[in-house]
Amino acid sequence: MKKIILIIAIIGLSACNSSKEKNKIDENTSKEMISENNKEKINDTVPYEDSVMLLGKANRKGFQMDAFKNWFNTGYENYKVDSESLEKLKPLLKDATITVFMGTWCEDSQRETPHFYKILDEANFDESKLTLITVSDEKTTPQGFEEGKNITNVPTLIFYKNDKELGRIVEYPIESLEKDMLAILSGKEYKHAYAE
Repeated sequence: MKKIILIIAIIGLSACNSSKEKNKIDENTSKEMISENNKEKINDTVPYEDSVMLLGKANRKGFQMDAFKNWFNTGYENYKVDSESLEKLKPLLKDATITVFMGTWCEDSQRETPHFYKILDEANFDESKLTLITVSDEKTTPQGFEEGKNITNVPTLIFYKNDKELGRIVEYPIESLEKDMLAILSGKEYKHAYAE
């Protein structure tokens, strides 16, 4: 009789623990779903003309979507980085953060963005210090990332040090991406294409 009571007690405890574990799993799953829902969307696309465009926060992976990978990969592979300027850029990039506003629909963005990524790669730039914002042809995002940034043309590459803007390249470089970046990051006087 004692054995039967002991077996019943063990089964009861086991069922109780199993129920607690299930509740814990359900609770964790709910937390994961909530945190997934709260995450910002990355590489979100919306219809544009006969294709799509990226809109909002994005990253390099977004450029590997079918609509963008041809121009991105070709531009990246064919670009020859100015190695002399690159060596001077490397130490200056270490303390910099960069925000890029670009449009996947924009020819200037399609030309400059792959070149810019190639420069950053060859400089061993920490990509976690790069923010990529993709905008509509009105230079806007649903989240308002462009507000207060004076984005008139794309691409706009904004360079910061200690959260202070050092300068920006707007639509196209004056000399070259490397030389313009070097001028901005070394504190030389630099005026972008649309500066007054």
